[in-house]
Amino acid sequence: MIDPHFLFPTASRILSLSMTPQEASYTGPPSILEHDLNQYFPELLRFESTAEMEASELWSRVGGEAERILNAVVVSEPPASAGGTNEQLSDAALMNVSPPAHAGGSDISTVAWNLERGIRFDGILDALRNHDDLKDKDLYLLTELDHGMARSGNRFVAQELANELGLNYAFAPVYIPLQKGSGVESDMEGENTTSIHGLGMLSRYPMSNVHAIPLPNGKDKMWGKEKRLGWLRAVIADIEHPAGTFRAVTVHLDAHCSRAHRVLQMKIILDHLDTLSPLPTLIGGDWNTTGFNSQSSTRAILGYWRRVMMGPKNVALNHLPHPERFFENRLFAQLESRGYRFRDLNNIGVGTLHYDVGSIEKNTNLRDWVPEWCFPFIFWAAGRVGGIVHTRLDWFTAKGMEVAADTTPRTIGNLVDAEGLPLSDHDAIGVELALSGLEQRGPRETRSGG
Repeated sequence: MIDPHFLFPTASRILSLSMTPQEASYTGPPSILEHDLNQYFPELLRFESTAEMEASELWSRVGGEAERILNAVVVSEPPASAGGTNEQLSDAALMNVSPPAHAGGSDISTVAWNLERGIRFDGILDALRNHDDLKDKDLYLLTELDHGMARSGNRFVAQELANELGLNYAFAPVYIPLQKGSGVESDMEGENTTSIHGLGMLSRYPMSNVHAIPLPNGKDKMWGKEKRLGWLRAVIADIEHPAGTFRAVTVHLDAHCSRAHRVLQMKIILDHLDTLSPLPTLIGGDWNTTGFNSQSSTRAILGYWRRVMMGPKNVALNHLPHPERFFENRLFAQLESRGYRFRDLNNIGVGTLHYDVGSIEKNTNLRDWVPEWCFPFIFWAAGRVGGIVHTRLDWFTAKGMEVAADTTPRTIGNLVDAEGLPLSDHDAIGVELALSGLEQRGPRETRSGG
């Protein structure tokens, strides 16, 4: 049995203090994420495990501050869409604020997108303003958002996107990276400032009851080449839409873990949602449904050989874009057994991440956790299907909601900037929804502070 302290280095202590996850997290303005921990990063990098770090005198001095940052959720409502003044918005934002696409209507337009740190910020912003399948949505569930990381220009990605688009936002830290990143990110110019990585959501309509819950890590984040403090999370908010209040959840499940661990992470989310007042609920984001057990390089290697026996072409065509069929079926079966639908909310069989064996960048990143001797086999297997492998990692699931009439879910690919460079390593996904059941409240009936 896995030691929960290994998985939940600090979250386990929080959850044992007679607190609910909702009470353990707290909300506030961007200033709650300010800290001076960077000065201790060189010393923290010397530790080879979380247990070693937490047993140290240094952690007794800085651990409380790290936990304070990791339990914070920044909540802000840019006034262009919340009825206030426009003083916080830039001139560019004021020129691009448009009326809600479904003001007063029944459809809830939603996009989920892993922004790959927000490195291609200008292109991402342009796409969210102008792309037909991305612009003017009611809700954006966003994963991999940087705040003060050199690789993304030390931007507060969530805040800057929200301000430029005139939207409300919530941002929850996931990690405090002790380095500039993994793979090619470690060679980027500059130094981190705030050094926070997280996830969040942008909403055209007010958010209430905003909080985050911690999810157990699949591996010790202080072991390996990229060392980080923290744990994965889900960020949750009630969205006060004109059609009625619903609950939104942004989720980023672990990549470096077993399939069973992803089932556990989703179970924690569903169990927590069951403790809240009933509302139509939408869950979306990057679920990392790779089908692989990546908790260690050894298990990943064994997984590759298993797929050789199944036939690389068979796996590439029938399993990687269809993780719900076999390799990740327990995750999806769990959702359906608890009343969540997913089959009609997604373009099942259409990949959202495309691995090209010719990509030097992705090969460099992969070398951080796969031994060099595996690469000839990986290239051979991918070559059997034309050198590019497509896998579906990004998903929606919902309870008390259904696909809106005369609409279909979308996988939004080929998103590039002005130079033709991909905006992210993930495609975005979109869906139009209508409320269909469970208790529904009016958009202002039970508003509470975030």
